[in-house]
Amino acid sequence: MKGKKWTYKLAGVDIEAGNRAVELMREHVRSTFRPGVLGDIGRFGGFFALPPGYKEPVLVAGADGVGTKLKIAFLLDRHDTVGQDLVAMCVNDILTHGAEPLFFLDYLAVGKLHPPKVAQIVAGVAAGCRLAGCALLGGETAEMPGFYGPDEYDLAGFAVGIVERENLLDGSLVRPGQAVIGLASSGLHSNGYSLARRVLLEEARLGLRDQIPLLGCTLGEELLKPTFIYVRSLLPLIREGFVKGLAHITGGGLVENPPRMLPEGTAIRLYRDRWPVPPIFRLIEEVGQVTAPEMYRTFNMGLGMVAAVEKEKVPEVLRRLEAAGVTAYLVGEVVEGERKVEFIPPLK
Repeated sequence: MKGKKWTYKLAGVDIEAGNRAVELMREHVRSTFRPGVLGDIGRFGGFFALPPGYKEPVLVAGADGVGTKLKIAFLLDRHDTVGQDLVAMCVNDILTHGAEPLFFLDYLAVGKLHPPKVAQIVAGVAAGCRLAGCALLGGETAEMPGFYGPDEYDLAGFAVGIVERENLLDGSLVRPGQAVIGLASSGLHSNGYSLARRVLLEEARLGLRDQIPLLGCTLGEELLKPTFIYVRSLLPLIREGFVKGLAHITGGGLVENPPRMLPEGTAIRLYRDRWPVPPIFRLIEEVGQVTAPEMYRTFNMGLGMVAAVEKEKVPEVLRRLEAAGVTAYLVGEVVEGERKVEFIPPLK
């Protein structure tokens, strides 16, 4: 417009809204602080002093996002759970190498900055950090008009953990003859949502607020169940040497993720009748006529983690996981082979 005096705010970026968002999220962030955090939020970087007592500390880092699960949050205008998903996807990854999460960083990009919504998202991130025992050390909130819609946003996260070098889980301790334990998931977690949305919302035309008897809740409630964080339940077992290998079941499902913890010359045999597959997976499979191979390479099918342990340790591991609030099952074994998963009965 000729003669119009343009400002950053008129162009779509509200600096004052950003400042309000920081103030609203400040207490959520502080609630995650643990020993090692130096200073407060608002600086150009976050400071963390490594814990003492390590002989050869190894830092383990991971990055991830929430994916198209965010579309469900947009449609329901509910934003308090996806932050936990973000943390879970990162800390569960670094946990597979035996690392204790130390701190977390988040990146939030929005089309239009609504401070209460941003505070709700960050509250979910903080809740996830508290469950993982790590500090929310810093992050970035970027207002990007024209790049995202006014009610859209994207999330990315970055976790850093620490492990003693001699305790690093890198696949070298996994051997044929070990048992495989599966830890129950809380649902879809944060993977396969492009297929789930296409099948359930577009093809079957189910509503997110529809009560689904098979699920015992609304479809939206099921699809927004946050990803389970396994840190507090597994870390003591890892440190005590019970866990020889660990895989986080994310994109690629039970077909592609377990082999990532295996050394050459080994494979995993999973018995499909040894754990219950939650109803949400059955719903997707039946409504979408999705084949079993496609289901098992897309979704976790009810197992969020799989762990290799010595067979004689299975009863103790299962007992301690149950005491920690995690349902777990003896689902298979490590066998000789070439880094793949063999399903019994076969997928077809």
